[in-house]
Parts: sequence; structure tokens; C-alpha cells
Amino acid sequence: MTCVCPRPLQLSHGLERSAISEITERRPGGCAAAADPGGVPALKMPVNVDDILRLLCHLSAEQKMKAAIKHSARGAVAAGAGAFVGGLLGGPPGIAVGGALGGVLGAWMANGQFKPIPQILIELPPVQQQKLCEQIFAIIRNLDWTDATHLIMLVTGNAALQQQVAAALISYVTQEMRAEIQYGD
Repeated sequence: MTCVCPRPLQLSHGLERSAISEITERRPGGCAAAADPGGVPALKMPVNVDDILRLLCHLSAEQKMKAAIKHSARGAVAAGAGAFVGGLLGGPPGIAVGGALGGVLGAWMANGQFKPIPQILIELPPVQQQKLCEQIFAIIRNLDWTDATHLIMLVTGNAALQQQVAAALISYVTQEMRAEIQYGD
């Protein structure tokens, strides 16, 4: 995905509309100029997944965010398997005992184990990383940064922007990944 870069680009006034649409000029910071179908030049900048992931890892580590991905299907299978095995071994009373033990095991499995969000972000498949980064880029697209360290400094220096980015990360983790978030150690 490409997004509009905030820096204006100076183009020669002698260029015709068709020539402008075929030109792409590189600028420092990764911006490129290209014309839209109406002939008005627009600046494009690709989403830098690595910089944005480093920002998200920094923010989530700073807030000590952890997430547990819920595995309710595994829990249900454990509960059902416990009842089935109990029934085979002990008849009707075994179903009750096996179901209870399987239910406890299933609840434990469905609860999930909490892992640090930075670890979860790094382990995401590239497609999910790209989707998350595009959502974050929509918030920070007006920032002009040179590397991940500069981006982190810009976002952490603005409390409102930091809150927006953190909220988007939390929303992604809870809605897209169906995970539960925990703060602290």
C-alpha cells in the first residue's frame, strides 16, 4: 500500500499532463512523485513495515502488554474427549467424571498462555504484519521520519498520537487475533 507523503514536490511547469503521468522522481526519505489520472502530482510513500513494527514493539514493551490467544475449539475438544474416555472406562458415572476433568482441562487450554506482544508481532505471518502496519500507517502518515528510532521518538513525544497508535494496536490484537490483553508482569 502507498500513502500520500506530506512533503510537496517541485515539478517543472513546462511538463505536459501525459508526460507528468509517466514521470516518477525519487526524493530523500523514500517518497516518489507520480501523477493521478487527473494530472495532479501526488506523492507516494510505501509503508515501512519494519519501522512500524519496531514502533509497536517499543510501545507494547513500554506498557508491558501481553496477550493470550484464546483456543476455545481446543478446550471444547478436550472436554468432549474427557467425557468420551470417561464413558468408555466407567460407564455413566465415568461420563460425569471424565466430562468434569475434561472440562477443567478444556478451560485451562482455552484460557491461553500470555506472551509479550512484541513476540507475538514478530511471529505474525507477513500478511498480518502488513495489514496491521497499514492500519497504523493511516494514523502516522503525516509524520516524516528517517528510521525506526526517529519514528519512535516522534510518536512517544506526542501523547495523543501515542494513545491513538496504542489503541489501534489493542484493537487489532483483540478483534483480528481474538486475544485477551494483560498489562504488567
